[in-house]
Amino acid sequence: MTEYLSMPTHSHHQSSDHLHDHRRGDAEHRHYFENRSQKILAWALGLTLGFAGVEVAFGFLSNSLALISDAGHMVTDAAALGLALLAQIIAKRPPTAKNSFGFGRAEALAAFVNGLAMLGVIAWICKEAIQRLSAPETVQGGTVMLVAGIGLVINIAVAWVLSHDKESINTKAALVHVMGDLLGSIAAIISGAVIYKTGWMQIDPLLSIFVSLLILKSTFSVLKESYHFLMEGVPHHIDYVQIGTDLEDINGVLSVHDLHVWEMSPGYPALIGHLEIEDISAWPRILQSVKAMLLSKHGIDHITLQAEVSEEEE
Repeated sequence: MTEYLSMPTHSHHQSSDHLHDHRRGDAEHRHYFENRSQKILAWALGLTLGFAGVEVAFGFLSNSLALISDAGHMVTDAAALGLALLAQIIAKRPPTAKNSFGFGRAEALAAFVNGLAMLGVIAWICKEAIQRLSAPETVQGGTVMLVAGIGLVINIAVAWVLSHDKESINTKAALVHVMGDLLGSIAAIISGAVIYKTGWMQIDPLLSIFVSLLILKSTFSVLKESYHFLMEGVPHHIDYVQIGTDLEDINGVLSVHDLHVWEMSPGYPALIGHLEIEDISAWPRILQSVKAMLLSKHGIDHITLQAEVSEEEE
C-alpha cells in the first residue's frame, strides 16, 4: 500500500519554461512583448517630469488656477507616464509558473488607474473653478502666458513622441493625459492674455472648466476600453455570434457550446470552446478547417477547442 501511494515528486523550483512553449501549429502570440521598446515612454516621462516642477511653482506663484490646473495635469502626467513605463517593463516579462498568461494585462491595468487619476484631477479643478467664479482672485497674467507658452512647447513634443506608439492601450491612456495638458496650456495662455489686457479674472476659472470638460470624454474612453479588456470582454472588432455560426458551418461540426472569446493582451484575441462532432476520426481535418477559418475570417490564431462526439453516434 505504501508503494502505491509513493508518487514521483517534482521540485517546486523546477523550470516551467517548457510548459509555456509554443510549437509548430500553435499561436504566434508569446504572452509577452519581447520587442516592445520603452524609449518612447522614457523620453515622454523625462520631458514631462522636467517641466512639471517648474510649472507647479509658477502656478502657485502667479495664483492662476488655469496654470495650476495645467501644472496639476503635468504632475499627473509624470505619474501616468511613470506608471505606463513600469507597466511596459512588467509586460515584457515572460510567463512564469504562477502567471501562465504572462503580464500583458499590466498595461491595461495601468491605463485604468491613469483614467481614474485623471477623473480626480478634473473633479478638483472644477471644484476650485466654481469657487473662484463667485470669489475671483488676482492672477499675474504675464507670468501665466510665459510659463504656459513653454508648457505648450513641451506638451507638443511629448504628444508627438507618444503618437509614435500606436499599439499600446497604455500609451493611449498616457496620451490622453498629455492632450489634456496641451489643451490646458492653450487655455492658460488665453487666460493670461485676457487678464493681462483687460483684468477680467473670471476668464481663468471659466477656461479651466472648459478644458476639463473637453478631456472628460477622452478619459471615459480610456476607462471604458481598459475596463472592457480587464473584464475579458469580446474584442470590439469581433462578432461573437458570427463566430459561432461559422464554426457550426464547418463540415462535420454539429453544434458549438461553452464558447469564449477574449484578448490575452491588447490586440491578441483568443478562443476556447467545445465542438460537438459526428465522427472523432475526422477531428484532425475539422480542427485544421476551424483554425484556418478563425485566422482568415476573424484574425484569431490562439485557440483551444475540445471535441465531443455526438451522443447519438456513441
